[in-house]
Amino acid sequence: MQVNLSKLANGLRIVTVERPQTETVSLGIWVNTGSAHEPEEVNGISHFVEHMVFKGTAKRNALQISEDIENVGGQTNAYTSREWTVFYAKMLKNDVELAIDVLADFVMAPTFDEAEMTKEKEVVVQEIKQTFDDPSDIVHDYFQETAYAKQALGRSILGPAEKVRSFNAEKLRAYMGRNYAAENIVVSAVGNIKHENFVKMVQERMSSLQPKKHFVPEMQVYTGGCFAKKRDIEQAQVLLGFPSIDHHSKKYYHASILSTILGGSMSSRLFQEIREKRGLVYTVYSFTNAHSETGLFGIYAGLDVEQIKNYLPVVADEIKKICNEPVSDKELNRVKVQLKASVLMALESSSSTAEVIARQQLIHNRNLPIEEIVERIDSVSKDDILAMAQQIFGGKLTYTLLGNLCEYPNYDEMQKMLG
Repeated sequence: MQVNLSKLANGLRIVTVERPQTETVSLGIWVNTGSAHEPEEVNGISHFVEHMVFKGTAKRNALQISEDIENVGGQTNAYTSREWTVFYAKMLKNDVELAIDVLADFVMAPTFDEAEMTKEKEVVVQEIKQTFDDPSDIVHDYFQETAYAKQALGRSILGPAEKVRSFNAEKLRAYMGRNYAAENIVVSAVGNIKHENFVKMVQERMSSLQPKKHFVPEMQVYTGGCFAKKRDIEQAQVLLGFPSIDHHSKKYYHASILSTILGGSMSSRLFQEIREKRGLVYTVYSFTNAHSETGLFGIYAGLDVEQIKNYLPVVADEIKKICNEPVSDKELNRVKVQLKASVLMALESSSSTAEVIARQQLIHNRNLPIEEIVERIDSVSKDDILAMAQQIFGGKLTYTLLGNLCEYPNYDEMQKMLG
């Protein structure tokens, strides 16, 4: 896969992969900012900016934005995470300039109309309520907040309703002025497009973007701890967490392979032992969340509250096993194949490829050849997995529960169980 890179005078990076055999182009603007970069008093503003740019720009009102894209059969959307805000589209090859014109306008010239803002605040408040009403969703917010207590990285992406209702155009423009800078942004496109043509389109629209961001990211320090909330719901939600690996670590794939072995697939240890053999849960899995300075390893399950006392000892036993016994060659090789296949399959999609090459620029300041990624996965040994398990599970526990809780191990008891 040939990745083309250009950099404008202001530092904005433009990356493309040309696929002339296709009829479409996936493109987007990736901004290295999210809720982890927000002062507490404006928690939720990254996500609210993402909503508001769709409500009008210097060239288009909200209806025109939707119609201009959809009239030619295109698609556009956006999302906000803890460290990213992304605006993206997929278009037929002849309509790419229209798409980049719309997306660039989101970043360069949102109007933040007060009437639209008043309406959209209530839309976001409904989104906050919807998240709260979904136990399997809100428990992850509680989990993150417990793992990174009193830090931006631990706060909700959506923010609390009272803060969202306090936002105004001045606050939104100030936030974008600090965070939306050329050095903090990558524009990406994959599909039937010429790199030089796409660079010209972006340059015409984004060359005046300020070069430097004006904020200092807050330190990201894993704290761990316990959070339990009683709530009258059918299933209990249980999350165990441990400090893990950041985006930049050379051991990134050590943690990924460990997670896949433990709970990342239907053939994983947790799925087989807890669901298939014992029938204790419908859903159980492990995951890794890598951030710029830290990482979080998690194990999630949704189950009947009466089964918590049976479930947790089994998880503890599986953790102790993987910390004390090397994985087999067969298991390690199977998971390596799974990861490599996942990487390669993702690159079949133009949308996924556009995201991969943009994120690589923001994280590594370069694009990683597929051969290098495969080599990194292949180089992980059984000793590496054993060492990574001991490192991660030797860290302080994050223990989060939500449900109609009655009897369950307390924090100290859970630590001893793991110990």
